[in-house]
Amino acid sequence: MTELHPSTPTAPSRRTALRAAAGGTLLLGLGLTGCRSAVSEAAAPGAGDAAGPKRGGTLTVAVNTDFTPSLLFAQSNQSLQQRLLYNTLTRYDDRLEPRPELATSWEYAPDGRSITLELRTGVVFHDGRPFTADDVIFAVKNLQNPLRAAQLRGTAAVVTGFEKRGDHELVLKLAHPVDNLFDLFEFMFITDPHSVEEAVTGKKLNGTGPFALTAWRPGSGLSLRRNDRYWRPGRPYLDGVEIRVVPQADALVSSLRTGQSQLSYSVPGRNLAAVATVPDLAVSEYSTGGGASYLGVNTSVAPLDDKTVRQALAWAVDRERILEQVLGGYGLASATPWPKSSPAYTEAGRTHYRHDPAKARALLKSAGHTRLDLPLLHVNLPGETALAEAIQYDLKQIGVHVTLEPTDAATAQKHLISQSMPALWAMGHGFAQVQPSTLAVSAYPFNAAKNTSRFRSEAYTKAVREAWTSRATGAEANALRQRVTDTLLDEAFIIDLAIRGSVQVASKKLRGVTLTKFSSLDLDDAHLAG
Repeated sequence: MTELHPSTPTAPSRRTALRAAAGGTLLLGLGLTGCRSAVSEAAAPGAGDAAGPKRGGTLTVAVNTDFTPSLLFAQSNQSLQQRLLYNTLTRYDDRLEPRPELATSWEYAPDGRSITLELRTGVVFHDGRPFTADDVIFAVKNLQNPLRAAQLRGTAAVVTGFEKRGDHELVLKLAHPVDNLFDLFEFMFITDPHSVEEAVTGKKLNGTGPFALTAWRPGSGLSLRRNDRYWRPGRPYLDGVEIRVVPQADALVSSLRTGQSQLSYSVPGRNLAAVATVPDLAVSEYSTGGGASYLGVNTSVAPLDDKTVRQALAWAVDRERILEQVLGGYGLASATPWPKSSPAYTEAGRTHYRHDPAKARALLKSAGHTRLDLPLLHVNLPGETALAEAIQYDLKQIGVHVTLEPTDAATAQKHLISQSMPALWAMGHGFAQVQPSTLAVSAYPFNAAKNTSRFRSEAYTKAVREAWTSRATGAEANALRQRVTDTLLDEAFIIDLAIRGSVQVASKKLRGVTLTKFSSLDLDDAHLAG
């Protein structure tokens, strides 16, 4: 059995110049994710801590949307606190290599039809109950439950059997090989089976994580205290965490400037240049992995059932302007969902659609249209509104007039899951930062079996399944991924606009902060210096 050890955080990624255009805002889409670790040089772990990390203190994190318990098991923009309360089986490093968390080692069967997990001993839940193999079995079955909103249900469903070998060894039996099992292991946090129904109502969140919930105040935020029985010796360093809901952009920025908050990933793009000049704050970008801003298209609404019309929309949008004015210059204009760190990334795919209004108008005309009037849903937050307005302007130039429909984040996510979106919507997605097949078998906008766009294609389904279940490597694996990408570009039911990672604004006194691949905050090593 292969032994693996926790990875060391990588060197920070930092922009040398902030390219924030006047009036731009940072997209805060649902399910946006960042790389495993990327803190600014000023706030790097250990910087200025010759005597070692300082213990104690409470960290205040400013967010722009409240916790939604019903979406506890889904990836969304309220997932930031999950890793504070819960652990997962494994964690990816920046090279997509899985590292131990509650699973200490693992061994695949030669045929890829089972995996044996050695589980960590000495781990207890917040209520004192020991963690065992039964909790892993429940976690898998919980994601298989259709009542749960969980994007990786399809991968969880591949697990068809369990063989316990004591309390801390477990064999998972698989219906067929998949290439994203470790995506599931990082996505699937280990919750308490006995209180799961209380968890999805926000009454009791009982995990094995470094902090325990003391209070949830709907509309205001969460209070968490240090878990003194955490399985990592001496961790966490912080006494507690306050997650404060500050939906107004100006108030959120003010809370950072005045020190009322020490960390946020919710600063709009138009404010990034200003906060970057504040002596006590550091701005940094998570450069590997990341989410994407996109325009969604409901293919069941005429004339959007015609891919020629959808392609016209894809040519109409000015991705570079969105990058500069909406995302503050952070990220990468792209027609495909893949960040540069993904094995599915190609430069040809990224630049497949460029800003060409003349070509867009010609395509619309060839489909028999010179004017369209359509609704466009977006989340009623500054960054999301700015994205929707940018799309609205670009589409108007080709004769497509859209009416904006601002919606709260929780309702928008429910529409996403239930396939009840209007003709168009503008949001953000994740899942392109892990194994490429996960995007097309798990993410609501892309899921080949059931997606938000109501797009169906035997060719797409076949391409996705072959990429997901194949054990191919090298050029053969790349060819399978390319078939998926080619279909996405040709069918244009999801029109990707820009890749972006999380942009972190933090006090320079804060050290040791990281994000998981699924955008959850890891504060195991975090501390406040000085």
